[in-house]
Formats: sequence, structure tokens, C-alpha cells
Amino acid sequence: MPTTTDKGGRFWTNIATFSHRVARLSSVVQNVRMTTLLQIIKPDDWHIHLRDGTALPTTVAHCAGQFARAIVMPNLNPPVCTVSDALSYRKRIMENVPGNTSFTPLMTLYLTDHTTEQDIRAASANTYLFAAKLYPAHATTGAQFGVTDMEKLHPVWAAMQECGFPLLVHGEVTDPAVDVFDREAVFIDRVLAPLVKQFPELPVVFEHITTEQAVQFVRDCSHHVAATITAHHLWINRNAMFQGGIRPHHYCLPVAKREKHRLALIEAATGGESKFFLGTDSAPHSVARKETACGCAGIYTAHAAIELYAEIFDNCHALDKLEAFASISGPQFYRLPANTEKITLAKQSWRVPDAYPYGGDCVIPFRAGQTLSWQSVNT
Repeated sequence: MPTTTDKGGRFWTNIATFSHRVARLSSVVQNVRMTTLLQIIKPDDWHIHLRDGTALPTTVAHCAGQFARAIVMPNLNPPVCTVSDALSYRKRIMENVPGNTSFTPLMTLYLTDHTTEQDIRAASANTYLFAAKLYPAHATTGAQFGVTDMEKLHPVWAAMQECGFPLLVHGEVTDPAVDVFDREAVFIDRVLAPLVKQFPELPVVFEHITTEQAVQFVRDCSHHVAATITAHHLWINRNAMFQGGIRPHHYCLPVAKREKHRLALIEAATGGESKFFLGTDSAPHSVARKETACGCAGIYTAHAAIELYAEIFDNCHALDKLEAFASISGPQFYRLPANTEKITLAKQSWRVPDAYPYGGDCVIPFRAGQTLSWQSVNT
């Protein structure tokens, strides 16, 4: 039988253990009280590149973990030019959605010189297609099949206006005489302004805008014209590509511009204007394709998109505007209901991984190895 001394020792040991647990619980409760929590309607991404094949397990999982729906870009090789192409691509995406996740890809058509008004009417009548994408030929990755002459597609623009089928625009001219930092502003004058004037009821989304000129253009247009703003264009200006050497993982198209343009984008995104909404333009490339003599354009943000936006909005004391930008204004423009599910963000630091698997290689995410101050959490 145990001695009195043994019993006393166990008693005081148990008391000490209990006290330690109470102290830990008190610390946890205190930390919870001190943590800022933000609950918003689950957001949508109105512009994302998921790529195809062996890239899909990573890109789809990240996107579906952040968003309820996403407008999926059609610039594959070969591109998604028909309803049949889009439905086949959608099937491959859905096969990679994690089993515990509810996610809806919203498919798009790739416009070429050979697109017809019949193609548009077929897409508009299909449940799974939501827009058509204009790439000026050779403007960016996968744009080699894009449109060379806007006038050739006059019947297409007319059909899209009649059907209310949104036109998604990569807004850059490809004239080699135009400086790369001016190509968006010149596109507005040469292409977009005349198009909007000629087809005033055509729904247009000016995607991934990067300049104060684009912000003002969208503001000056009717309610038929809106714009998406990426997280990375809110975070960086053009200096980021050259800090300490060439930074290929900060190279995208349209390229980041001067600081005054970044500030104009922040004002538009955080100002509560319904014409501006979330579109990440998350565009992954393998390390081998980025870190090379002619590296591909694109920044990968799907791993932490809503956290990246939250940090910008927090820094601007505009967290009360985040839900409208991320979850409400986009559905309103596309005439879709807002999501019913909600997500919770916590103001707690976490380190972004150095890389994620990407097919047989890896992809370097935006802010790799650095700390973000907001994190999506399950409560």
C-alpha cells in the first residue's frame, strides 16, 4: 500500500498539473479574445488561371479552398474556343475538386478571329458558360491565338450585347512602338473606349487593371462596365521586379506600374465602389518556366488570395469594405446570387511556404517564405 508521503506527493503533483492546465486554458482564452476575427460571405474569384493536366490538383485545391466560384480563363494550348471545349475542361476541373469542398467553375470562351455569332449564342444558352475572353493576339501567355482585328468581330460584339453575354478584356495593345508601361492606357484610347461607345449595352469587365487611367475610365462608363483588381497589383509596384536583381516571380502581364497607379488601385478597391471587384489573375508557372532567359508572365496568389486582400484592406482601415469587394459586387455584375456560406478570417501571423508542388516541378507563390498577418480559419 502507498505511504502517506506517496499520497501527499501525488496530491501536490495533481494540483500542480491542474494549475498548469488552468493557466494554459486562461492563456488560450486570452489569446482568442485578443485575436481579431472577421466573418464575410464566402468570396468568388472573377478571374483565375487553373491551367490543365498535372497542374490541376494544386491549382483547383487552392482555388476551391478560398472561393465558392471562379471565372476560369480559357487560354490553354489549344485554347477553349467552343462550348464542347469548355465542358470538357470543366469536367477535368471538377475531377480535381477536393471531396469535402463545394466549388463551381464558371467557364469562358476564348475569342479568335474565327469566332462567330453562332458560337456566342451557343455559349450564352449553355448553363456552364458565363463570358467570352478577349486577348489581343500575343498580348500575354497563351494569347498567340487571340484577336488580330477588332473590326472582324463586329457581329460577335453585337451578338454578345444582344445576349447580355459579358466580354472579359485583357486590356493591352501589342504595338511594339508603345512602351510596355503605357500599353494599358493606349488600349483604352485605341480599342476599349471606341468599343464601349459603339456597343453601349455590352457587359464589359476590364480585367486586372493596373493604371489610374483604367480606374477613371471604368468610373466614367455606364454600369455595363466594371473591372477586376488583383491582389498582387495592390501589393507591388514596378520596382518589385528589380529589387536586388531581376525578380521573375514578380513579373506579370500587365506589368505592375508606378506607385501612383498602385495607390489609385488601392483607393478603387477599398473605396466601396461596386464597379470594382475581386479577380486574382492567379497565374501559375513552374520554376523552370519562370526562372529562365525568357520567363513566363504570371504571379501565383491562389494559395492565399483572400488573406492578401485582407491585409491591404486592413492597412487602409477598410475591412468593412472587404465583403462588398470580395463577395457582393462581382455576383451583382454577373447577375448571380451572393453565396450563402461564410468564411472567417483571423488576424494571426503565418508563414507562406517556399513552394507548392506543380506537376513534376513546383510553383513559387507570391510572398513565398514571408509572413502574412491574416489567415482564413475554421471556427
